[in-house]
Amino acid sequence: MESANELVYVVDDDSRVRDALSTLLRANGRNVQAFSSGGEFLDTPRGNAIACVILDMRMPGMSGLEVQKLVRMDSLIPVVFITGRGDVPSAVLAMKDGAVDFLTKPLDEDALMRAVDAALAKAHVLQKEAENAATLQALYQSLTPREQELLPLLASGLLNKQAAAILGITEYTVQVHRGHIMRKMQADSFATLVRQASKLQIRTSPTTTFDT
Repeated sequence: MESANELVYVVDDDSRVRDALSTLLRANGRNVQAFSSGGEFLDTPRGNAIACVILDMRMPGMSGLEVQKLVRMDSLIPVVFITGRGDVPSAVLAMKDGAVDFLTKPLDEDALMRAVDAALAKAHVLQKEAENAATLQALYQSLTPREQELLPLLASGLLNKQAAAILGITEYTVQVHRGHIMRKMQADSFATLVRQASKLQIRTSPTTTFDT
């Protein structure tokens, strides 16, 4: 669906291609910013818009694959590659690195718009996942150091008395901390708490063994 908060970047060293793509995208209700090189695109500050980038594979200087790698390091912008030549090895690398599609010139307009729609849909999902991860990390940071120690022990399936023995505290204290953890993590069930711990990728020491 179209949105005023969506943006399509076009990166191609051929001005005719940039102009043609920009015209097509705007005719289909898309907001567009065009760049003549990967460096120019990477050097331009990006806001909070949901965005994707149509990226030429072969450009003077920085190649499309190099730009893709740098984009993936610090942003959530899906890539649609375009190229003037059928380049199977590059296409494989691009798709392995997460490209949404790989299209050859001359471009089929319908195929391009489908790829853009898919890329923007992916951008929405990536942003939502990032927001959820940030929220979960903020909840985790609200725990006290002791609660952060206890959470992975509980999530790994230990009984309260086992966790208490490891931390050198009473079972009752573990029960109190457990209640605080559930409340602060906004977990409506223990199963939810276990899933949260998994997403946070917190683990107990793999060398620690416990008696049942």
